[in-house]
Amino acid sequence: MKLRKGVILAGGLGTRLLPLTKITNKHLLPVFDRPMVYFPLQMLVAAGITEVLLVTGGNTAGDFLRLLENGEEFGCSLRYAYQRGEGGIAAALKLAREFAAGDPLAVLLGDNLYENGIAAAAEDFRRQSEGGRILLKEVADPQRFGVPVMEGGRLLRIEEKPAQPASRYAVTGCYFYDAGVFEKIDRCRPSARQELEITDVNNLYLQEGRLEASFVAGWWGDAGTFDSLRRLSNLVAEQGAAARNAAPAGGDGSH
Repeated sequence: MKLRKGVILAGGLGTRLLPLTKITNKHLLPVFDRPMVYFPLQMLVAAGITEVLLVTGGNTAGDFLRLLENGEEFGCSLRYAYQRGEGGIAAALKLAREFAAGDPLAVLLGDNLYENGIAAAAEDFRRQSEGGRILLKEVADPQRFGVPVMEGGRLLRIEEKPAQPASRYAVTGCYFYDAGVFEKIDRCRPSARQELEITDVNNLYLQEGRLEASFVAGWWGDAGTFDSLRRLSNLVAEQGAAARNAAPAGGDGSH
């Protein structure tokens, strides 16, 4: 499939990061030396995605426009959509229907960082003829996430935040979908949390036998808590230091 469009979901209230998020959006907070939202934007561009829609909401939505402008600085064309209130990942993605215009999409949660980016998974998806693709990572606390149930390496279903996880893997915050994703969102009903769950969308793809998985190499994390924000800031700092130390003699490793 051709993949040139991506969506960054950067809404939500960020209540786990109060009081930092009392006057700003979580995705504008720094992760070491960059605003958090830079990371998903740079990962999409590095994966060959040149048209990006950023979905956000709240009273500080205009700050994204002031920071990112039209995306030219990052090598992409950037558009914006405003989400009123909260309704879950699938509800936010629904706002991208017109932007997608029948094309496949890469979808990134704005607080998810990947050491090695998402370019390899994007290439895996491009080799598909249809369907969707999720990214899985082995974690110590899978009960906090959507958890894949697998048999013989084959995906059977995904369970949302199970008390007794069926595997040690988490569904991370990067998804690839063909044009059928919006029809599937339309079929979803609000969960007990009164949200449209992306897990339900993924399970609809699974029921059709059209969902594949890539496994994340390197570290991954979501910067939604103070502990994870600190951890990811440290990892980004260490990654930058390693790159500088590996630079040829006489260079500073910058580009």
